[in-house]
Amino acid sequence: MIAPSELILRPRGSVYHLDLLPGQVAETIITVGDPERVGEVSRRFDRVELRVEAREFVTHTGDLNGKRLSVVSTGIGTDNVDIVINELDALFNIDLHRREVVAEPVALTFLRLGTSGSFQPDIPLDTVVLSSAGLSLDGLLPFYPSIPVDESLATALTTHLSQDGQALPVPPVMVRPQLPDFLASLDPARLTAGITLTAAGFYAPQGRVLRLPTALTPTLLEALRKFRQEDLRITNIEMETAGIYALASALGHRSASLSALLANRALGTFSRQPATTVDRLIDYGLFLLTDR
Repeated sequence: MIAPSELILRPRGSVYHLDLLPGQVAETIITVGDPERVGEVSRRFDRVELRVEAREFVTHTGDLNGKRLSVVSTGIGTDNVDIVINELDALFNIDLHRREVVAEPVALTFLRLGTSGSFQPDIPLDTVVLSSAGLSLDGLLPFYPSIPVDESLATALTTHLSQDGQALPVPPVMVRPQLPDFLASLDPARLTAGITLTAAGFYAPQGRVLRLPTALTPTLLEALRKFRQEDLRITNIEMETAGIYALASALGHRSASLSALLANRALGTFSRQPATTVDRLIDYGLFLLTDR
């Protein structure tokens, strides 16, 4: 039995942070960072059956084109992703009354629709990028030793940086997702794809300098831009994807992350139409989930 201190439930039996009960969430789940973006997604549904708000976690469940969907806000960072993925999994794969893992686990599908910054000068603003892999520099994954990691890809990155006399401030962890079928069969030419760097914060952990210096110096950032392995390069930086990919894969779920690039970090530019770009991202994500 899982102790009450380890799996905390509210008095009505819902999971502690999300305040959700079994049956209230679809097996296909869209995750967004911004709680306000949940409504932007669900207003496109044919019907919304559930709206729950708890802290920064907002959940709407409904259907579109005959497919039941949920959209959940994670907030910012893999610390929140840790909460969201574990509690959503618990709704399906733990008997909350008995506090026991179920005998036959349910495999879920996660699709992240997020915003991000382009890492390469040649990837234009307002592009949508598919994360083929996640580079975790956020510190979450070492606490989950069962997570499948890509040691060869991480080693290749470390070797590449050392040849330039550079090293990351934390050991890199590379993870690859179990992509959902709707993306595994998609023509790769239709999307820009690459490695998404998941950072521990927005400013220094992504190389931004306001009043404090960062360990991600311009020289180190340039070395990261030059990394190539298996036709992959680092395409964008954000704060959630590697955590989603790692936890979803370890728990037996499929996951994909699509990011709208609102900034170009290499050129120092920002989108002139961020709302339009996010709308296009949402429409494309829903198309992939329901129309193909």
